[in-house]
Amino acid sequence: MIVEIDDKLISTEIFERKFVCDLTACKGACCVEGDNGAPLTLEEVDILEEIYDAVKPFMREEGIAAVEKTGVFYMDEWNEPATTLVDNQECAFVYFDEKGITKCAIEQAHLAGKVDWKKPISCHLYPIRVSKLTNNVALNYDEWNICKPACACGEQLNVPVYKFLKEPIIRAFGEEFYDDMEKVDALLKENPPA
Repeated sequence: MIVEIDDKLISTEIFERKFVCDLTACKGACCVEGDNGAPLTLEEVDILEEIYDAVKPFMREEGIAAVEKTGVFYMDEWNEPATTLVDNQECAFVYFDEKGITKCAIEQAHLAGKVDWKKPISCHLYPIRVSKLTNNVALNYDEWNICKPACACGEQLNVPVYKFLKEPIIRAFGEEFYDDMEKVDALLKENPPA
């Protein structure tokens, strides 16, 4: 089922499904597995190019080599920009901590106060995927088997996808939009879809 807020078409799975990342279980596999780099906007490409020198000290040698060979992004099969990959596998901006958990060098640079930008919005919003339509924007829940631990953790803690993603939703669409999502959630609980 779909609900509409402003020009956004939102899958009700975002309200119904439960999700809390469990990095100890998945090790951040979403930054390593998959067919493409993280989707970027053209504005984000400009930001990444601008902050690259500040992010570089947090990156692995393999990631630096990939970026210095081809740039911070490439055009994917849909002719959309995506973060550069290392050997067509993990994102060039990942590094692995002492426990083998994948972390984001961009986010680490942000946490260290070196850059103002946290990370690409597509990464921050995951497992919500945003698609631009002719007159609307669609927000869908992306189900991926590597996220089964996050779904189990979310079920255990009873945290819906949209609540887990409050910060990136507000970052992407504003506080008022998030408030409207809370109202929709309350209505869905009162009148569950058949």
